[in-house]
Amino acid sequence: MEITETTATTETFAHPRTLGRTGIEVSPLGFGCWAIGGEWAAPDGQPLGWGKVDDDESVRAVRRALDLGVTFFDTADVYGTGHSERVLGRALGKHRTDVVVATKWGNLFDERTRIADGQDDSPEYVRRALTASLARLGTDYVDLYQLHLSEGDLDAAAQLLDVCEELVAEGLIRAYAWSTDDPARAALFAQGPHCAAVQHCLNVMQDAPEIIALCEELGLASINRSPLAMGLLTGKRTAGQALEAGDIRNAPPAWLPGFTPGTGADPDWLAQVDGLRSILTSNDRTLAQGALAWLWARSPHTIPIPGFRSVAQAEENAGAIKKGPLTAAQLTEINQLLGR
Repeated sequence: MEITETTATTETFAHPRTLGRTGIEVSPLGFGCWAIGGEWAAPDGQPLGWGKVDDDESVRAVRRALDLGVTFFDTADVYGTGHSERVLGRALGKHRTDVVVATKWGNLFDERTRIADGQDDSPEYVRRALTASLARLGTDYVDLYQLHLSEGDLDAAAQLLDVCEELVAEGLIRAYAWSTDDPARAALFAQGPHCAAVQHCLNVMQDAPEIIALCEELGLASINRSPLAMGLLTGKRTAGQALEAGDIRNAPPAWLPGFTPGTGADPDWLAQVDGLRSILTSNDRTLAQGALAWLWARSPHTIPIPGFRSVAQAEENAGAIKKGPLTAAQLTEINQLLGR
């Protein structure tokens, strides 16, 4: 599929972006809260978190993001087996009504053992999962509720649409979405009147033209998971630099490219990133800020949600907002360098 040029401009970028067809306004940048969930694992010991965290620092980082104009926070019930939601709820406190909160459901887990095991795509489970998330977040509604089963069954998902509409009618959620990289699944959920978005993988190294085209056609928000390629687009990873044992990137599953077991970043990926460095760091941007600028240039529907574990990371990510998107010419140059 041909990659279309951006319609984003610095002038329009100064305004908040809209969460799909809802009319809900959010900052152009959201914050993803997977990393602040801390350590958790699959039953076989496969790490699913980003390693150890300092909860107090996480709270400070969220509040610093608020100070810098970030109004959109994305988490999931399974991140840290509930811990991410609890930390986010604590950090937001009295500011809850000033922000837009997204969370997800579909995975089963044990908060006590920090083990995630199994999935549940039944209509009956949705309400139980939401009730638990609301308690952990310390709120009585969620702005965006997302199905967290990327390869979930289409027939089951069709039934979940009706449940989500019921939750909207009851005021428990304002909108819903599917977190999936499959355009067909995203299109199915988009049939729902209050479907607002698709959450999917998108970064300068991993484009998603079909999902972007769907979002633009149907007026959905493109919420960008892995906008910094799990840290490969920050300039802080080097080949042979192992990560801590509790970090998913140290034992990467098949769906996580760019990392090799026990040895850190893949040298080939780092070489490709280095080839883009001069463009991404234009206008005095850091590499990470340039990667976010690429996403904003890619489409006016994109809302990247980089992860964070410190105030410094929050400040760097939020600092990208002032610099706006890359230019159309820079977008074209990057596509040429990557052979797209």
